Amino acid sequence: MASPAADDYLKTVFAHTEWQPTPITPSQLAAKLGIAPSSVTEMVKKLAAAGLVSHVPYGAVRLTDDGTARAIAVIRRHRLIETWLVREFDYGWDEVHDEAEVLEHTISDRLLEGIDARLGRPRFDPHGDAIPNAAGSVEREPFVLLADAPAGHIGRVLRVSDQNPELLRAIEAAGIAVGVEVTVTAAGFSVGGVETEVAHAADVIWLRA
Repeated sequence: MASPAADDYLKTVFAHTEWQPTPITPSQLAAKLGIAPSSVTEMVKKLAAAGLVSHVPYGAVRLTDDGTARAIAVIRRHRLIETWLVREFDYGWDEVHDEAEVLEHTISDRLLEGIDARLGRPRFDPHGDAIPNAAGSVEREPFVLLADAPAGHIGRVLRVSDQNPELLRAIEAAGIAVGVEVTVTAAGFSVGGVETEVAHAADVIWLRA
């Protein structure tokens, strides 16, 4: 099962439960990967046979310990590359995901270690997602999705989903970035005392709980 396709599956299963607790279903996995459900079913069977996931028909897909370790290794590569592209090559945070998808499967472990060292062992990528260290440990602060936070809650932006580049650009234009303090209001949220409105932003921004 040493293949980029298998790595993409494992990475997607892992990332699905980083910021919410419900495990991923095969149909959700198919939607996230842009692959036909029948293809997902076949690959999940192969991953299960290799001991990387556990799955029962029509049930959720969960990583085994071996699957988790491998997913974390791929996630580390992806997020370090994204951070490298932003810091060293002036990529925007809305531009790095697709580049990292390609590079994560091609660079050597030696180059990855060099990138990590050059960047000063960063703990988070440009979107606020935790970068696992070389031992596989992941550090994450208590969080709440902006859409679920009560009015009056004040918290730093911990993470912004990178799945929609257009929405990322709109969020950036509104002055929102990782580390910025946001106040939840009855009407939505404000930044620096200024009421801010970006459609669907509350569904892709996580604050410190």
